[in-house]
Amino acid sequence: MNMGKRVAGGVTAAGGFMAAGVAAGVKYEGRKDMALVYSEAPCIVAGVFTSNVVKAAPVVWDKEVVDSGRDVHAVIVNSGIANACTGKQGFAYCRETAEAAAEALGIREDGVLVASTGVIGMQLPMDKVRAGVHMLAGAKADSPEAGADAACAIMTTDTVSKEAAVTVEIGGKTVTVGGMCKGSGMIHPNMCTMLAFVTTDVRITRELLQEALRRDVQDTFNMISVDGDTSTNDTLLVLANGEAGNPLIAEKGEDYDAFCQALHEINEILAKKMAGDGEGATALFEAKVIHAANKDDARLLARSVICSSLTKAAIFGHDANWGRILCALGYSGAVFDPEKMELYFESRAGKMLIYRDGQAADYSEEEATKLLSEPEVTVIADMKMGEAAASAWGCDLSYEYVKINADYRS
Repeated sequence: MNMGKRVAGGVTAAGGFMAAGVAAGVKYEGRKDMALVYSEAPCIVAGVFTSNVVKAAPVVWDKEVVDSGRDVHAVIVNSGIANACTGKQGFAYCRETAEAAAEALGIREDGVLVASTGVIGMQLPMDKVRAGVHMLAGAKADSPEAGADAACAIMTTDTVSKEAAVTVEIGGKTVTVGGMCKGSGMIHPNMCTMLAFVTTDVRITRELLQEALRRDVQDTFNMISVDGDTSTNDTLLVLANGEAGNPLIAEKGEDYDAFCQALHEINEILAKKMAGDGEGATALFEAKVIHAANKDDARLLARSVICSSLTKAAIFGHDANWGRILCALGYSGAVFDPEKMELYFESRAGKMLIYRDGQAADYSEEEATKLLSEPEVTVIADMKMGEAAASAWGCDLSYEYVKINADYRS
């Protein structure tokens, strides 16, 4: 497989893409809260959205644009106010945002995607949003700094901005895939309170881009969880402008596989960044299932472990409470024999067998606590049933998580 090469940057790393982040005062004072991603060349777009029946107005708007097959040029994002549960007025504000972008950038309004994140139920202050759009248009640039500004502007309770980029050789051309995302709470498989935007200069058909994205989210963004809540605003968009000049990827084969691998690398990197930055988190918590009977079971088992509040609390306490892990595996819905499997803990401090063949292994609680005190901790469940594997990512559950979410609207 043609593995991608990590490079600096995010959404501006791919050829022909510009970005900006500005302080428009939508809800926050003294910080960037509106972002732009822009390509002068028309882009095909693929997208996946929240599975929540309650969908925010921007999700409805973007889904219509993606399903229409229209080319797009820009994405406008605001943080602080989700524009969710805002009725017809909220959807009208999506159109007004697109109209402002069309005017400021000299593009068609139906080629503008919009996204929002923040508090549910509040209406957007459109005077500030419109002014912010014009500020973004004036500030846009193709520099890494502009991409970093955009990544900062989409944050809510995130503690760090999240961006990544890789390059891969396709058809003798260097293709770049870059992205940024936000997400810290209300994160759960089936998409989360996450906004993610991926840009690429690859030449590919719309149909194959959508297929590649829809397939890959099953093993990346849909394998993370922070708190079990599925948001109203979850949006993942991939924009491709073809600027790399590679031969058009119109059928599956070596070139398609190479692109899919690069897309997977970006999606996995961003997904893990979100899981590790869960609200109040002190550790990235990975569940790796190996030798499962089939892929579906592997996914079920891995997700069940990282979604377990009791297990997450044990990770926060650096407590090798393997009984909680077994319990989570047992109610996952997958069938297995607990008398014929093994559990391990792994981190930078080492790897430790903690359970084998129906009973605890001979391990040191002191050493286990040391291993679990690292900022990245992995539970490995060896089911000893087949060759399927899957990984899921979450975080520990701390006192701070409750504090953040008790005070969120204020």
